[in-house]
Amino acid sequence: MTEPRRSARLLVRRWWPLALAVPLGAAAGAGYAVVAHPSYAADSYVIVVSENPGESATAVNFAQAYGRLAGRPQVLAAAAAETGHSRSELEALVHGTTSPDAPMIEITGTGADPQEAVLTADAVARSLVAFANGSTKETGVRLVPLAAAAEPERPTTPSGRLDVAVGGAAGVLIGALVMMTRRRSDSAAGPAAGAAPVPTAPRPRTAQPGAEPVADPGPEPRPAAGTEVTAASGTGDTAARAGKPDRAGKAGPAADAAPAESENRTKTVAGSGR
Repeated sequence: MTEPRRSARLLVRRWWPLALAVPLGAAAGAGYAVVAHPSYAADSYVIVVSENPGESATAVNFAQAYGRLAGRPQVLAAAAAETGHSRSELEALVHGTTSPDAPMIEITGTGADPQEAVLTADAVARSLVAFANGSTKETGVRLVPLAAAAEPERPTTPSGRLDVAVGGAAGVLIGALVMMTRRRSDSAAGPAAGAAPVPTAPRPRTAQPGAEPVADPGPEPRPAAGTEVTAASGTGDTAARAGKPDRAGKAGPAADAAPAESENRTKTVAGSGR
């Protein structure tokens, strides 16, 4: 097998969860964008005006407060009768947004078609204006409609590009989790399946305190074939030196005894011949 094919097989074996999960996630996102029901959104704007000139900070503060009340049942009671929705349904279709430096409230209404979204946003805006202006004497501010809602040209959801991107990102996450799980299982099964016994190193000798380090003598030498090992070192040395002259040229005990024995035999033969 050539090196490019081997590299390709290695890459496929390692990255196949990610390569499979990303296209499937993107396809799932595209399928959701096709089958999901469209939803449209329209925005209506209301501004808060202070009765006393020069109190812009007061108008901004009241705008923050009325923006939180835009989706509450107190405000939605009149708008529910106008739109034909119940107050609980209208709470899910409307929400208000405010600005931290401007006394303006943005009311967003959603619906299955553009006309329904416009009707919902404008009805809630009018209901909020009526609710706030009923207590102008106490608050010192009043609400004025700034801009009516316009019909949206495109639905806000589903969005084909956004859904495909979200599906692809989900595929990346799932594929990465699968790869991490496989890598952990392989690393856990590898040592148990192919582990070999590790030879243990000889333990070093511990030197006594104050003594010089002793080198390891190594294995003892084996005796050569045909050599007789005696039990006592002294006996072996005597047997090895028997019959051999020493360094001074004198024979050992066995050599001294040989002439004496020969002389005795000569005397015995001479005596028997008489």
